[in-house]
Amino acid sequence: MPAKNRTHFASKLEDGFHAWRERRARERGLAATVVPFKGYGRAGGGSGSGWVRLLARVVMAREGAFEDGHLHSKVISDGVRGWRNFISPAAPYAEVVARIGDREYRIDADRGGVLDARVPADLPPGWHTVTLTCEGSAPASAKVFVVAEDARFGLLSDIDDTVVVTALPRPLLAAWNTFVLDEHARVATAGMAVMMERVLRGRSGVPVLYLSTGSWNVAQTLTRFLNRNLYPEGSLLLTDWGPTEVGWFRSGMKHKVDQLRRLAVEFPDIQWLLIGDDGQHDPEIYAEFARRYPQNVCAIVIRQLTPSEAVLAGGRSQGIMASTPGVPWVYATDGAQIVAELGRLGLVPETAERDGGDPE
Repeated sequence: MPAKNRTHFASKLEDGFHAWRERRARERGLAATVVPFKGYGRAGGGSGSGWVRLLARVVMAREGAFEDGHLHSKVISDGVRGWRNFISPAAPYAEVVARIGDREYRIDADRGGVLDARVPADLPPGWHTVTLTCEGSAPASAKVFVVAEDARFGLLSDIDDTVVVTALPRPLLAAWNTFVLDEHARVATAGMAVMMERVLRGRSGVPVLYLSTGSWNVAQTLTRFLNRNLYPEGSLLLTDWGPTEVGWFRSGMKHKVDQLRRLAVEFPDIQWLLIGDDGQHDPEIYAEFARRYPQNVCAIVIRQLTPSEAVLAGGRSQGIMASTPGVPWVYATDGAQIVAELGRLGLVPETAERDGGDPE
């Protein structure tokens, strides 16, 4: 067998570990449970060309631990520390049954128990609910946002240090924030939720996506955080940490690049407002996307991390900004400044500008 087709040793090791944990879980009476995430799709206008992208994860859990695919409210109110998101055994290659209206699909999760599948669905624009089950488990409701055929504007935002203070450029602090802190102690980035609300005010049917190198393990925690801090409702595009079939570690940059390119193919008529920060590689990733798909970018917004938030932040790069002619850039430290700059670019609806006030 050619070397390039061989499965990496680390991947085999992880597969064996997942299989052992699943087997032990079943011996202890745990059952496969679907943990649903918000997906998205596109309306077909009755032509039969519509589709939805279903996102979920299958884990082994005790009976009653989840209700409708979500942790019980008491567990959430008591606070979930970050490390608890990583202890549930996955159910590799589990078969999930998805019911959309009167149609049923059988879809296999991947080696990490993650379900990411695009299936046909002729649904009107807006939010819809898909029912997911596995091995006769209680049904779990997964929400999907179906984008209208005539949609022309979308909002895509990074998560870490863009909407929530994570301090990723400072590894020890980032680890503390991710694994130790109670989820209620997480801090929202100043003014960013209001900024997004201003941008979306007066616009209907806008797809909102949150793209991150974070793990699917924390998807529901992030969703609760976004809800508590009044961020626009949207779908998460996360990744699965750990080895791949070709290496020890997954590339976070590649994940973001691949997801952006996929969106350009799935929604060729939408121009995205891309929002990120200068703590990692968002400027480079967004610039590469804008050069390849200039017709799909209306502007790039980069939140500048303060010195106390990062010691390795890249800062403004005039070279990167100059590499995307025709695509405007906004660099600012908080949501209030970003709103002002977007207003000058005509990207904040007049109704939002007339209301005045600075995001807090």
